[in-house]
Amino acid sequence: MQILHPFTGSIQQYLQEISDSDRYRPDHCPQCEAKEPLVGHGFYSRTLVDCAFDGAIRVRRYLCRLCKRTVSLLPHFVLPWLRFSLSVISLFLVARLLQGLTLAAAALAARQSTMPYQRGQFWVRRFRKQAPALAVALAALAAPKPAPDFVSRALGMLESAGWIAAHRFLFSALRAHLLGWPDSLAPQGRRATLAPAAPSA
Repeated sequence: MQILHPFTGSIQQYLQEISDSDRYRPDHCPQCEAKEPLVGHGFYSRTLVDCAFDGAIRVRRYLCRLCKRTVSLLPHFVLPWLRFSLSVISLFLVARLLQGLTLAAAALAARQSTMPYQRGQFWVRRFRKQAPALAVALAALAAPKPAPDFVSRALGMLESAGWIAAHRFLFSALRAHLLGWPDSLAPQGRRATLAPAAPSA
């Protein structure tokens, strides 16, 4: 399971502070609700592309001694299951969907001059699909303003509340993804699996 790291700061500050295992250790298990601190369980690496960063970051993992499941502390500037940072995606979506720029111009606004247009289309398609649910969920953070459609309304609310604050609220409180969970994942961000068929009599 992934939860958001309580750290706030730049990617460079995150890279310097991630070694401190006790500072951000969860005091209970978010899965079984056991009221005892989790134990350190190492790191895993994942790639990240930001406006001024393109490389790998380490993500801290913890283990619950009771339910034997792990918890990963995902930094707040990362969207689960996506390689590009929240700031890159937000800059692109605002440029493309609010300002009406072309895909190429929106990629430049997000400082991604070599980004293929298919990636931008993918983000736009997922955001359009997620926009109605986002507009409803974000009413707890930002008052909805008149808008011609749900896409404009959701983007306006994200801009008003702040993308990081909205991501924290959606992911931590509702287990909602800003761009919607991939089809292969359950709403909680876990891979969807089917139970094996019962053997025939």
